[in-house]
Amino acid sequence: MSKIFDYYTILGIDSQANAATIRIAFETLQKSFAPKERDSNRNPDYQRILNAFEVLSDPARRATYDALLVETTMVDLDIQLTVSRDQIEVSQSDQRLYLLVDVRPPKQSAGQQLPLNLCLVIDRSTSMNGRRLDAVRAAVEMVLEKLTPADVLSIISFSDRAEVVSPAEPLRNKSAVLTRLHAIDPSGGTEIYQGLHAGVKEMNQVSLPEHTNHLILLTDGHTYGDDKECLALAAKAAADGIGMTAFGIGSDWNDQFLDKLVAPSGGQSGFIEQPSSVVQRLQERISGLGAIYAQNMRLLCDFPDFVSLEYGFKILPFAQPLVLDDNEIKLGHVEGRSRLSFLLEINITPQTVERRLNIPVNLVADIPAKQMQKQAFNNNVRIQALKTPQKEVPPEQIVEAVRMLNMYRMNERVWEDVEAGDIELAARRMRHLTTRLLEAGEAQLAQQANLEMERIASAGTMSLDGRKKLKFGTRALINRTTYFENDD
Repeated sequence: MSKIFDYYTILGIDSQANAATIRIAFETLQKSFAPKERDSNRNPDYQRILNAFEVLSDPARRATYDALLVETTMVDLDIQLTVSRDQIEVSQSDQRLYLLVDVRPPKQSAGQQLPLNLCLVIDRSTSMNGRRLDAVRAAVEMVLEKLTPADVLSIISFSDRAEVVSPAEPLRNKSAVLTRLHAIDPSGGTEIYQGLHAGVKEMNQVSLPEHTNHLILLTDGHTYGDDKECLALAAKAAADGIGMTAFGIGSDWNDQFLDKLVAPSGGQSGFIEQPSSVVQRLQERISGLGAIYAQNMRLLCDFPDFVSLEYGFKILPFAQPLVLDDNEIKLGHVEGRSRLSFLLEINITPQTVERRLNIPVNLVADIPAKQMQKQAFNNNVRIQALKTPQKEVPPEQIVEAVRMLNMYRMNERVWEDVEAGDIELAARRMRHLTTRLLEAGEAQLAQQANLEMERIASAGTMSLDGRKKLKFGTRALINRTTYFENDD
């Protein structure tokens, strides 16, 4: 089956290449053979490039080949679609559906063991002095123990300028790296762009296509005046195949900024309340990076006119809201043996006659194990609009996920109300959230919500610490439900 996909890789081109690119690639490879070696009957190497060219340069044969490529590719990933209901009512009103998408690697695959190109970008501003920086050093020591000889590590420290603590290279001398790490001297303010720019530059010292590339930012403060530059750099890095994770330590950092920073690569932003948790959080994040089956997965937003996406949320391998304001939704990687799961809230426009509705769920990803780029995984959800639809009980996993997700969204609306100056509505929502959290058995989060409700009512705002505890606490609830905890 894998030979089906070799035609593009044999010529060294992308599956979207045009006719001119195909011919140039073939002619370039052809010149590498001496004239007497250009005998397809006697030289199997030349026969392979000739076969590839003949198929891909013929539009009809290429169309047949591409259709077979899509069909066989779909076998490689186990993609399961679960919809909240498959029948809707013929109506003059909009209707809502929820779609849960689970993507798993093939059972027989352990993932492609590409070497890891990892960059740690560490905030060394004055506020990191003491327990926070000590915890980061301990976490880096743990990372050193997890890396293989083929992995590449670089370490950057930054405040209002950046320094290369350890350049991008395979880890040969751990003690030297640790010595430089412990020599980091906290000082200055926080300019995240300086650290990110230096980190991305180091990562580009190696061949990105031959590695799993990931940058992890650890910071405890707001960046000053360089937000736009940071976001532009993150988008460029994602386009080049660099994933990004950002952890905020303590409470004095901009959670909305870190969400935007990781969005282009489908990455994770997280809250580390206590320095003692840094090691665990970093270990959890790097655990799946060494065995990636599918990279840079995206959902194409090529939906029919009767469909609009209202909300998207990534559930596994970590909880993260999805950005919907683009032609494609960045989902990140299928990591290790874990599934990638996400939930979509879909609006269906009024359906005034009975009909069958097809909603395409088209995914695109790179498969390192097969050297496949931008491979399509096309699926459909079929919904019937009926005058008298059957009464359906939504699948339990969707009911659980939506129930937990609504608490996260309710908390986010509280903050929106506070920022808009509607204090009464904010306090009322927070009171409702407190009740919902108690009903869900989340006593600690309910207590925090009650404290913030009182603070909103008296001071008109939330505490920095309380806002982050509730935001990231409610965010994490969705993948702690039974269906998602039992991930194998």
